[in-house]
Amino acid sequence: MTDATLASATTNANKQLINTLLHSRLFREYENVFTRATGLALALRPLEYWLLEPHQKARENRFCALLAQRRATLAVCLQSHADIIRHTGATPCTEICPFGLTETAVPVRLGEKTIGFLRIGQILRRSAILSDKARVAARLRECGVPFTGSIRKAWAATPIIPKDQYSAIVQLLTFFAEQLSTLINQIVLEKQNSEPLLVRKARHYIEQHKMEPISLATIAQASGANVSYFCKVFKKTTGLTFTDYLGRVRLEDAKAQLLNANRRISEIAYDVGFQSLTQFNRMFKRVFGQSPTEFRVHLGRKQYRFAGRRVGSGWHLICLLLVGIRVSAEAALILKLALPLVLMLAVPAFNEVARFLFQSVILRAQGRRR
Repeated sequence: MTDATLASATTNANKQLINTLLHSRLFREYENVFTRATGLALALRPLEYWLLEPHQKARENRFCALLAQRRATLAVCLQSHADIIRHTGATPCTEICPFGLTETAVPVRLGEKTIGFLRIGQILRRSAILSDKARVAARLRECGVPFTGSIRKAWAATPIIPKDQYSAIVQLLTFFAEQLSTLINQIVLEKQNSEPLLVRKARHYIEQHKMEPISLATIAQASGANVSYFCKVFKKTTGLTFTDYLGRVRLEDAKAQLLNANRRISEIAYDVGFQSLTQFNRMFKRVFGQSPTEFRVHLGRKQYRFAGRRVGSGWHLICLLLVGIRVSAEAALILKLALPLVLMLAVPAFNEVARFLFQSVILRAQGRRR
């Protein structure tokens, strides 16, 4: 397979994963509540996407919609979007576009790879002053568009979200992106189409014996096929080798156990079925993009920081999350997701309970998706 063919196959696979997320009940409910609660359009896009991110979505900025109708201004906007993507690594990137609006890209990752982005923005983080308007007028003039009439009115109507409130929204969205990344990893493990009986038998056997040593010969025998035929059918159906699939199943169990800071990583590795700590560390890094130690440290930091600063109390965090957000009946889901986060950050002693509550919300939503 040539490099170009491999790259094309990877791009298509990523697009399929993002498309699956877009049609999941979890994302659709979150998008609906997020937009109603914050007034912002939310877009989830694959890496290769050649339109304006929130184009034709609910609450799209009218000014941006008008720019999208003109070839010269559309080109400037697309270049700005490409620049944001290029500067976005493993963490969110917030930048100001050439027309003065703030936009943010939050990466959605599968292991070490970024496969897509959550995008929000098209807002101002403070009231516009004369110099802001002059810069926008000059940039539009370069594109042959006068800063008058409907264009000027649309820009003046751009929502204003203060910096601290916007940072809180981005942090909440980052937390959701991590849950989407977890969901992607589970999707990789799930069957995409109807499966042959031998694959269903193999999945069942793995689930029942995943903490025990399982050889290729053993799993092939349990599925009722010879080793060669089993490998061929299993890889074609799941997209993974048996060894890779088994490792991912074990890693999902390991992630849950790593939430318990009192357990040693080596202990967890052997408990979930790995025969070598080195093998466990290497595969964890490959699948999740960070070592088990880094994963645990990352979780620990979240207990004490929010929106880039220390949180003094539970009420302080609640204010950060909810300030400027119109809480209504439709905001139930976002509150169900946010309140466990409040417990985790504000009361470290409750972090186990809070994570369990958050994961329960996610799992229930996934159950409805199926």
